[in-house]
Amino acid sequence: MSKISVNNHIPNWTTCNFCTVKVGFKAPREFCRHLRDFHCTREGGSYICRYGKNNVCPSLPLDGVSDLDYEEHIMRDHVNQNSDSNMSALQQLHSNAQRAPPNSEPSVVEDQHKWTVFNSKVNLPAALNDPRLLKRETDFFTKTWGVDFYEKPYLPMSPHVQEINWSHFESYVRQTSGRYKKHNKQLQSLSEKNESQLTKTVRQAEKNRTELEQIPKLFLMPNFNLENPDTFSAVFPWTQVEESKIDQPGARHSSKLLQEKLSHYLDIVEVQIAQQISRRSEAFFHAMASHDVLQEKMKATCARIKYLRDKMHQMDAMMARGSLKVVKMTQSRSNYVKLHNKLKLMSTVHQTQPTIQTLLSTNEFMGALDLISTTQEVLSQELAGVHCLRHLSSQLAEMKKLIEIMINEEFLKLVTSELNRPITDLVTLVDEEKLVAILFGILRLKKLDFLNDYQEETFRSMKAVVKQTVIEAICAAETIESDSSLADQMRLLNYSQWIELMETIFNNMLIILQRAKAFSGIVSDVVGIAAGKTKVPTPINSPTQDMANPLEEPKHLNVSVSEDVDVMITMEDHGKVMSDLRQLLFFLSDHANDRCMKVVQAQGKEGFLERLSPTEFVSLSHLVEKFNSDCEELCGRKSMSLRGCLLSHATRFINRFHEERKTKLSCILDNERWKQADVPIEFQDLVQHISNSGQLTLPDRKSEKDRKPGECLMVDGEQFAVVGTVLMLLKMVVEYCQCAEDIPSVTPDLLSRLIELLNMFNSRTCQLVLGAGALELVGLKTISTKNLALASRCLQLVVFYMPKIRAHFECKLPNKSATMLKHFDAIVKDYKGHVEEISNKLVTIMESMVDTQISRVSTHQYLVDTQISRVSTHQYLVDTQISRVSTHQYLVDTQISRVSTHQYLVDTQISRWEVKAPMPSSCFRAICKQMAKLHEAIIDILPQDQIKSIFFRINQTFKNVLRQKLTHLNVINNGGPQHGLVTSDLTFYAGSFKTLRGLEELAQDVKDVWDKR
Repeated sequence: MSKISVNNHIPNWTTCNFCTVKVGFKAPREFCRHLRDFHCTREGGSYICRYGKNNVCPSLPLDGVSDLDYEEHIMRDHVNQNSDSNMSALQQLHSNAQRAPPNSEPSVVEDQHKWTVFNSKVNLPAALNDPRLLKRETDFFTKTWGVDFYEKPYLPMSPHVQEINWSHFESYVRQTSGRYKKHNKQLQSLSEKNESQLTKTVRQAEKNRTELEQIPKLFLMPNFNLENPDTFSAVFPWTQVEESKIDQPGARHSSKLLQEKLSHYLDIVEVQIAQQISRRSEAFFHAMASHDVLQEKMKATCARIKYLRDKMHQMDAMMARGSLKVVKMTQSRSNYVKLHNKLKLMSTVHQTQPTIQTLLSTNEFMGALDLISTTQEVLSQELAGVHCLRHLSSQLAEMKKLIEIMINEEFLKLVTSELNRPITDLVTLVDEEKLVAILFGILRLKKLDFLNDYQEETFRSMKAVVKQTVIEAICAAETIESDSSLADQMRLLNYSQWIELMETIFNNMLIILQRAKAFSGIVSDVVGIAAGKTKVPTPINSPTQDMANPLEEPKHLNVSVSEDVDVMITMEDHGKVMSDLRQLLFFLSDHANDRCMKVVQAQGKEGFLERLSPTEFVSLSHLVEKFNSDCEELCGRKSMSLRGCLLSHATRFINRFHEERKTKLSCILDNERWKQADVPIEFQDLVQHISNSGQLTLPDRKSEKDRKPGECLMVDGEQFAVVGTVLMLLKMVVEYCQCAEDIPSVTPDLLSRLIELLNMFNSRTCQLVLGAGALELVGLKTISTKNLALASRCLQLVVFYMPKIRAHFECKLPNKSATMLKHFDAIVKDYKGHVEEISNKLVTIMESMVDTQISRVSTHQYLVDTQISRVSTHQYLVDTQISRVSTHQYLVDTQISRVSTHQYLVDTQISRWEVKAPMPSSCFRAICKQMAKLHEAIIDILPQDQIKSIFFRINQTFKNVLRQKLTHLNVINNGGPQHGLVTSDLTFYAGSFKTLRGLEELAQDVKDVWDKR
């Protein structure tokens, strides 16, 4: 086995690593000579290096180079190779061992060279992140990476490992010394034998090389050819040939020398060949012997083959030819049968055209198309190349185009006849069987856009029906002139005639849509059958077939269809047609609404719809909503065009509706005298209807015979003494709610206008009563306490119904407008504030009455009231042009001024009071008398709780003023004469409250008028 030295101190050229006998070389030149002689082959003029394992050089494996390049290769790759190449060889050995397959057998030799983590010398991350170094070394980035890159730490020997010395091996050396000596002796004898044999071989090789070097290299070239002029001239110089022609002794001598020289070269070659043959004679003679044996075996084989062939011929004649003849005749018979079938098929194909004509005469379009398709398939496959039928395919294609035209014409004719039938004909579909046949033909042609033709024809039919209906309505109205346009004539119809026209148009549109719906159902079933999703309808359905068939049942087909219908369209086409069907119904519904919308727009062009009464407009709205609902039920989608048109007209109608009621309420308020009015039966019924039904709607009119108006309005057992204006306002509010119930689409607009109406009533009531505007408008002398009480009671009635109004609109408003409900809270707050202002006014009036017994003070009070009323009237006229906020601010300012005036008047009355006999004093008698009058004025108008609140405030104000007066007069509760006189007046004052209904216990405690001292 060859060994590779890995000693870094011994040069590679000292020994040959691949020779069996180790020969030492003293100089590189000797090593190069050895490689040229024993590890190199020459082919012509090229040298191939064989220094390596298996005679293959790793640096120059197979390439032949020149003599000079070969010398350079030896010096570069084999002589001057550094010691690192040995280490590379060892590393290669390690890598080969490491790449050994995992299932290979373990090897002690290879496993010892496997690389593991313990072979690592330096770890770069550890070297860079060493925490023991205080600072980076200056030459860190200039060092050469390798084993010496990092300083090797000193590792002391482990005390647990014993130190090994020579004494540990003495016993082993004694045991193996005998065998070792015997081994060295055998190795030395073998080396001497190999050396003698090698020396003999080397000498013979040197001799042969010397002899071969005598032969010129020209004869050894692989492309040696004497036919080449240059080669021939080099072998036989031309001068010697020319000289040989001259009879000269020297020339003949030169030719003889050339001949001898060439003969010598030939002898050398023959000797070398003989030596090579003698060296390989054993193999040569073995080959010759094998050749003779092979020849004999081949002769025997040929004889066997000849015998087998003869046998095969005999068997073929006896056993195979008869059977093959049978097979041949069978094949001929089969061919004749195929030819006969082909002729029959040609005869059948020849009858295709008459058959197609027969099918078309019975509207069997699908059968004709199937026959054409089948025939074309037969012509292209089974009858391909038949000369007599070469024109039939083109003829069938023309017939297919003709059938397509016929199907389109028949479809349009059928659709036109179905849609243009008289409206009075309530049958949705007449010729269903023909329609099914045409639809199957259309689907067989894959013409999936047939719905567009149906849609256009339906549009034309709708337009014609609307026009015809309008003409008939105009003709029915005899008073209309026929000189103007159709739209102008229609606008001359009165409401009853026009609403009847719209109802007729809606009914006619629904009939057309019903026919379209029936057509859609037939198409959906036919398309389902054509796609293989719907079961084919048959006259008799067997239960077995129903259980075994998982397909859907046809829902609209009323005619039977052939059971052998093939699948004509894909599932994708089926989905497309079904989607187009849905879109068709949507478009038809939209178009029907558009046609009706144009009629409504034409009628409302001159404000006809805005002039309708609420009942008439609501009836129109209900008619439109019913039509929209029917369209949605038929077509599956709401159409917004007609609804939007009606909404725009409804907005204008609501504006007029609101302006009329706003103007009416303003006029009623301007003429209101603020006196209690009798309640007509109509309004009492309205309130009772609201209480019973819980809905703000107008009741049915009842007979008013033997029924008299009531003095008060009874609402859920509570009496409301009201004026006529609030009754009209209540009816208006119910009308707004009724309109929102009838026209839900305008609910937000109605609510905003109702809020405006309620705010207007509150502000105008405040201006007319508290602001004393009624003094100028209706000529009242003064605003009495009864007027104030009636105004307060009217406001309370509106507040009572405010939650019902809010609940009514809350369920009608859309979610996006729900924020509008917050205005109700503001309205209720304003109304309650207004009621509180009126209560304050009543208290003020009562306090002012205290001074009526004193003429000077009364005169002064009259002047003050007159001045206040004038200022209030002027303020009312100004406030009618400003916003509600300014009016409210005015009222606050007016109230402050009134409180100041009231305080002044009370102070004046009490200041004139003297504590002297007789008792009760005239001042206290006057005060009690005025309180009785106030109680009498408001007892039948205001609720008991409000009356108690008013008189409680009056009582508190009176005691406060009296307390201040007593303090000023220095009258105390010491039991003296003055204390007795004051007690008599107070007893009289408290006793007067016992005569007032509902106020008996109000003024029982009057001791708190005395200051605690």
